Amino acid sequence: MQYRTFGALDWKPSALGFGAMRLPLLNDDAGQIDAPLATAMIRYAIDHGVNYVDTAWSYHKGMGEPFLAQALADGYRAKVSLATKLPTWLIQSLDDCDTYLNRQLERLQTDVIDFYLLHSLHQERWHTLRALNVTAWAEKQLAAGKIRHIGFSFHDRYAAFQEIVDDYDGWDFCQIQYNFMDVNEQAGMRGLHYAAEKGLAVIVMEPLRGGKLAKNPPPAPVARLWAQAPIQRTPADWALQWLWNQPEVSLVLSGMSTMQQVIENVASAERSGVGSLTAGELALVEQVRAAYQALIPIPCTACGYCQPCPQGVAIPRIFSIYNEGIMYDDLPGARDAYRHWLDATERADLCVECHQCEEQCPQSIEIPTWLQQVHAQLLAD
Repeated sequence: MQYRTFGALDWKPSALGFGAMRLPLLNDDAGQIDAPLATAMIRYAIDHGVNYVDTAWSYHKGMGEPFLAQALADGYRAKVSLATKLPTWLIQSLDDCDTYLNRQLERLQTDVIDFYLLHSLHQERWHTLRALNVTAWAEKQLAAGKIRHIGFSFHDRYAAFQEIVDDYDGWDFCQIQYNFMDVNEQAGMRGLHYAAEKGLAVIVMEPLRGGKLAKNPPPAPVARLWAQAPIQRTPADWALQWLWNQPEVSLVLSGMSTMQQVIENVASAERSGVGSLTAGELALVEQVRAAYQALIPIPCTACGYCQPCPQGVAIPRIFSIYNEGIMYDDLPGARDAYRHWLDATERADLCVECHQCEEQCPQSIEIPTWLQQVHAQLLAD
């Protein structure tokens, strides 16, 4: 296993961290973890040098933390740094913070949580927590020895990320979605560098974009580009090595669901290193990104000029869901996102073809026509 630096801390994390969010299941039920297999996976990773395991209050319908306590029995807890997260969307007072942290310590059967994150911050949620003085609360927990280090995970635009980083000098680390397709999304590469320059460790989540970058790529042109590389790698290995090539990346979390994924990712981590990719290989990754982007059918840049829609249609989000489904050849995933992660009051079928959005669109997209087509495809069986 290769080990890296972790911000200003005197601790070396393994290049690969185990994200315990997508563990193998029984009966296709997220609340029923296949405990024997998941335990074997986690222990294999630890036995091969992984020293960081990440979970959260909400993972696996609340069963993730209790399961992990059992998986880390038999001396495995002492071999890793354990991370979990405060469910910030449930917090209305600092008393709530106490309640959840204490319950998490019990569920994880530990006296201390090594790395504690404020989970899934965006600007509005951060403002709510800041008004409660949540960082003062966190410092009390640090002083009491209940947590060792404080950080946050993030999902919003770069400006919100910079605000959160700058608002508190006590952050030890942050966790961002980042991969070779998301260099300009959310915190992005700019946020990675900004946090690192401020002395924060940066943990990367979604390195494979929810598995989309690990699957067999579209044969033309993406697979053809990968085939041109002098050193052949799997799509997943390319994505991971691109991240580990960057010194600002402290560790990469992978949410592994099978033993084969664990074995392959551990092997990838063992081959990793800062500056290990050649200039030609980095240029190839840039070409692959451009090839994926060329597959996008709707040229929406999410500029927001079409918003607000008088009918409440979430136009940029709908187009993003559809574009990703086409780009990564994953229409089933796009249909699932459209049906379950987009409120019915925001869907495309509410469009009345007033064309107000079309008049405002800098890309001259025929928005009502596309909305009709997207809705038909994403609600198809």
